[in-house]
Amino acid sequence: MSALRGVPLSVLDTAPVSEGMTVGEALRNSVELARITERLGYRRFWVAEHHSSPGIASSSPAVLIAHVAQATSAIRVGSGGVMLPNHSSLAIAEQFGMLEALHPGRIDLGIGRAPGTDQLTAYALRGSQDKLGADDFPEQLGELLAFFNGEFPDDHPYRRITAVPGLGQMPKIWILGSSLFGAKLAGMMGLPFGFAHHFSAEFTLPALEAYRTSFRRSATLGEPYALVAASVVAAETDEEAERLALPGRVAFVRMRTGRPALMPSPTDAARHVFTDIERRLLADPGRGGQITGGRESVRRQLEALLAETGPQELMVTARMFSFADRVRTYEIVAELAA
Repeated sequence: MSALRGVPLSVLDTAPVSEGMTVGEALRNSVELARITERLGYRRFWVAEHHSSPGIASSSPAVLIAHVAQATSAIRVGSGGVMLPNHSSLAIAEQFGMLEALHPGRIDLGIGRAPGTDQLTAYALRGSQDKLGADDFPEQLGELLAFFNGEFPDDHPYRRITAVPGLGQMPKIWILGSSLFGAKLAGMMGLPFGFAHHFSAEFTLPALEAYRTSFRRSATLGEPYALVAASVVAAETDEEAERLALPGRVAFVRMRTGRPALMPSPTDAARHVFTDIERRLLADPGRGGQITGGRESVRRQLEALLAETGPQELMVTARMFSFADRVRTYEIVAELAA
């Protein structure tokens, strides 16, 4: 039996903004994509937090999640993720407590510790350079959980604060990561773990091993539950998939070289001449999570990924110029997994 068949599928979306498209159109496309993938049988629909990137409109996950949840009825909706150091724990508890109260049993709060942007923008978001280190993340996560469950220590300064909504309205909490740090933390806390294979492929296997090895049973999870996110561009032929994937590659190297821009069209992307530095960026081992090809090629690549990593769930992210092409990728993956 195919390793792909029967594996729950989910969506990671960034509300990509292509040339000639308004931000409003990009956000409405995300809502429509959620409706479509719900009909296709996807389990959850997550939106990512990014800032100061013209080609990515998902800067406020909680706001977009509210719209997506209202437009759908069954698919789980959440963040992939909220970059917790950018926010106060109380604010996130209130936002996601409200979402859980409005859509009970459907909200996921995926949490990460990276800024989701450059350091200057991170300073602007946070208003200071406080809590920028990795060592602060476990403490802040503990505060967030305590705002949901009311279990602050007696001597904690926040004990008298009540998150409304928030207290008693805890969504499903996930730890997200692209290294061993988040993997070990998720395991020790007994929380589900989502790994960013799409941009940190060289750490996928060590992180999953660290998560499973460090896992401790919790009140909410009895055994490890791992999700792996992969970037997929699927089409009817390998040649067409390569054509559709090119704009994403151009957008990636522009972002990584300090020139973030809108997603170019396939025609414009075909004119781009990659520099030596850009070619090295595209060849980085971390980009091994990029799956591109026709139907059978994508099937083979996804089956190989699942066989190697053994996750409980596969999350697909598809960034392309055309919304119709993005939809077709999700349709093909769903057909392969049926």
